[in-house]
Amino acid sequence: MKISFHGAAGCVTGSNYLIETDNFSFIVDCGMFQGSKTLKENNYKNFAYNPADVDFALLTHAHIDHTGLLPKLVKHGFNGPVYATAPTVDLLRYLLPDSAHIQEIEVMQKNRRNERKGLEPISPIYDETDAANAIALMKSVERHETFEPVAGCRVTFHNAGHVLGSSFIEIELEDKGKKRKIIFSGDLGEDDKPILNDPDRFSETDFLVVESTYGNRNREKQTKEGRLQQLAEVFKRAEKRGGKIIIPAFALERTQDLLHDILILKKQNKISGIKVVVDSPLATDITKVFLKYPECYDEDATEIMEKMGGLFDHPDFRFTNSVEESKALNHEKRIVIMSASGMCDAGRIKHHLKHNLWNPANTVLFVGYQAEGTLGRLLVEGAKTVRIHGEEVTTGAQIEQITGYSGHADQSGLLKWLSGVKEVRQQIFVVHGEPESADAFAVKLNEELGFRAVAPRMGEVFELLADQSAAAAAAPVAEKVKEAKAPEAVAPAVDSYNLYAQLTLQLADFMRNSKDENIRREKLKKLLAEI
Repeated sequence: MKISFHGAAGCVTGSNYLIETDNFSFIVDCGMFQGSKTLKENNYKNFAYNPADVDFALLTHAHIDHTGLLPKLVKHGFNGPVYATAPTVDLLRYLLPDSAHIQEIEVMQKNRRNERKGLEPISPIYDETDAANAIALMKSVERHETFEPVAGCRVTFHNAGHVLGSSFIEIELEDKGKKRKIIFSGDLGEDDKPILNDPDRFSETDFLVVESTYGNRNREKQTKEGRLQQLAEVFKRAEKRGGKIIIPAFALERTQDLLHDILILKKQNKISGIKVVVDSPLATDITKVFLKYPECYDEDATEIMEKMGGLFDHPDFRFTNSVEESKALNHEKRIVIMSASGMCDAGRIKHHLKHNLWNPANTVLFVGYQAEGTLGRLLVEGAKTVRIHGEEVTTGAQIEQITGYSGHADQSGLLKWLSGVKEVRQQIFVVHGEPESADAFAVKLNEELGFRAVAPRMGEVFELLADQSAAAAAAPVAEKVKEAKAPEAVAPAVDSYNLYAQLTLQLADFMRNSKDENIRREKLKKLLAEI
């Protein structure tokens, strides 16, 4: 029995784990790589295993970095069932076709540029037909109800509190007369986040695969009241400046969280009648999915729904659909625009930033994690100029950030989730974190809590049937398979394309500010000589 790591190992995105026994094999998640251009190039590479040999798939939740390569898996031969909670399946009916559409549009744009450069055309990773074929394989499962996808494998989904339908998955396996239990955390939410119930807990397992997005740091702790107050203050400061509030918000969860909180503040008269526009057809569709599953709501959201008549209903809320409606927002003032993507990597948000980032009257409010190498991360870290759609844009707007909306538990939240665990008999695999985060969390689990933890890298394979010996009590017991292929190097979060963009911006700044032609010429000659 082996586990191998093919994504979110040494990086945050691309979650994909393969478990193989003598009788069957399956994957947990099949996510798309996001972030730097070099990291995203992994999406075009062949799978490290044969998709046709995989018997079934389990999905922790609907986010694209956990599901976005499923259509590619199907395109390359996978034809087994895909198990997920009912909300996850419903969300993917919108998310996967949208992902395919984005890829088709981006490839069309790239091929236009490639044609002008004399380069060969490229093909999208998959298209909308592949997405539809993946959706057709999905089967809904109930949380807390154990089922057997194949003989020798029992699976139970539990609430992870991350996004609607998100789960951590408990898997009981039997191979060669031995039994093993392995739990995949997926992405874990904090307690008392908007709308959703708090994550479930577990007490024991043989192996645990746990996320570490914030494994090396803690956010400033914030109560629900504190989060609402901070949001109200951002709105008030922005309205004094008289401009727009631009919010890069993931279509799934963050948009709904914000609508939930803005509705509360409006009902409490703590913010004005400023109009809120959700400029994302995908977010509109996903909001409708939220309305289907009130049983997933926590007590606060249930009370709001019952008292106010609807969780997202307010006369100041507007949802756009067409491109024309989106473009028309450029001419409106004193409005809030929520648009995807949450890391400013793609979608309509890039157009809104291109048209509004320069203006000091405007505010850009970040409410989620910004991976290294993304436009969002650059803005949060204080970049004075950025490149959007190939053009240089000055950062004049006020950049604000509220960390209380993160969908991920921070280090203390992860430790709180683990605090009720009586026993991890074998080993913890720390994944879904940038290297410094995953490594630091593994060290903390080992040295402070007495677990045996390791942070695997891409392509690494571990044997799960080795029994712990008394002599190896302090050492990891899941041994690397010696004949495993060499681990792939994870692309640096800030890659050569990020550095190239930074160089072009600095060159442009140099050319503007240097008044001496001789100095400019000599500097550029020296740079060209080095290249």
